[in-house]
This record gives sequence, structure tokens and C-alpha cells, in this order.
Amino acid sequence: MTVQHPQLPVTVRTFAQRFSATRRGARLARLLAAHQFTVWGIPRGTAVFDAASLAVAELAANAVLHGRVPGRDFELVLVYDGGEGVLRVEVSDTHPARPAPLPAPVAGAEPDCGDEERGRGLLLVEAVADRWGVRERCGPGKTVWAEFVLKAVPGGFPGPFDPVDPVEPAGSADTAVPADGV
Repeated sequence: MTVQHPQLPVTVRTFAQRFSATRRGARLARLLAAHQFTVWGIPRGTAVFDAASLAVAELAANAVLHGRVPGRDFELVLVYDGGEGVLRVEVSDTHPARPAPLPAPVAGAEPDCGDEERGRGLLLVEAVADRWGVRERCGPGKTVWAEFVLKAVPGGFPGPFDPVDPVEPAGSADTAVPADGV
């Protein structure tokens, strides 16, 4: 006689995709990540959605601009761990150099705006992520990752957001257009 064991619920979900190391590849990575977040129940307009989407955009752009090796793709891996309440974003490229963020501006000091238009992406990732870092990958290159802690709701992490505290979408109910378009 076979003994049936109860099946444990799946709490870890993963999305992985390779993209061409082009601007279009970086844009597609951002769009697919945003779609995957909504599939996992992270609503658009929430702090976690916006922060993770920004991190994907910055890390993918870095992989294309600074980590590009001709003929090699970059990889995006998203991990949603509902049991632990963590969303993880990983971007891997094959360039051997590790990223070096610009130093953070000193509080009270005159900002040095200069002509520099690059180099602030990792500062943005550091500002929006709960944790981030760089690790070696299997094969050439490195992986830059960022983690986002999801808000706990009573009874655990059934969803990555607290439904009691929704974020108001752009355009409130006061400015809504009637359904008939008039």
C-alpha cells in the first residue's frame, strides 16, 4: 500500500532568459521582468514593483554598456520566494571586470554635476534594493544581484504586497474619465 504524502505548496518561482547584449535586449529584459512581476502578483505602482523594475533596467543597461563582450548575451534571472518574502533580481554578463559604483555624494557638499552622464546606475540600485552585490558566475564573467524584501501580511507572505496599503495609481478617482468617454 502506498502512503500518500501531502504536497508542499510551491513558494519559490524562477524566471530566466538570455538577451542579446544590445539596447533592445536591455529594453526587452525590463519589459519581460515587469510582466513577470505582475504574473507573480506584484502590482504595478507598488514600491517593490517600481524598485525591482528600476533595478532590472539599470543592471541590464550596465550589462549592455559596460559588460558587453562581442558575440555574447547577458542573462536575467528573477526569483520570487513567497515563503521567505524576497524578490531577487540577477543579471549576468561575460565581461571579467567587476562593476565599480561612483562614490556617493557627501551630504552638505556642493554636488559635482560635471559633464558625466554615466556611472550612477549602481547608486540607484543601492538606493532602492534592500541588499545587492556581485558574485562570480560559473563560466566567464560575473552576476550582479539585488534583493527586495516583501511586506509581510498576517499569516505569512501570501502575496508580495500588503493589500491594506495600496498605492494610488496615477490619476485618482476624482479625475477619472466616464466609461462612455464624455
